[in-house]
Amino acid sequence: MTVTVDNRGENRAALQAINAHRETAIEIRPNKYLNNLVEQDHRAIKRRVRLMLGFQNFRCARIILGGIETMHMIRKGQMFTHKGSSPSAAEQFYSLAA
Repeated sequence: MTVTVDNRGENRAALQAINAHRETAIEIRPNKYLNNLVEQDHRAIKRRVRLMLGFQNFRCARIILGGIETMHMIRKGQMFTHKGSSPSAAEQFYSLAA
């Protein structure tokens, strides 16, 4: 198992403490920039969730975050459509809801 962490000492110390009790050690990759692709993709979610001041329960969080992710995928062009058709983002969203 490999874990990528930033260059903070706390993360490295915690993983080394865990490795002391395991048979197979966790490989630590200290690189600040390996997680950038994931973090950039979640930037839109972070921006919206910060305004919501939290969620009431796990079910609501799952539903709202799923909708945000779906709209983000539609805007990025990651939804599959029929060849020759280019529906708008609203049309793609409504086709999922119907």
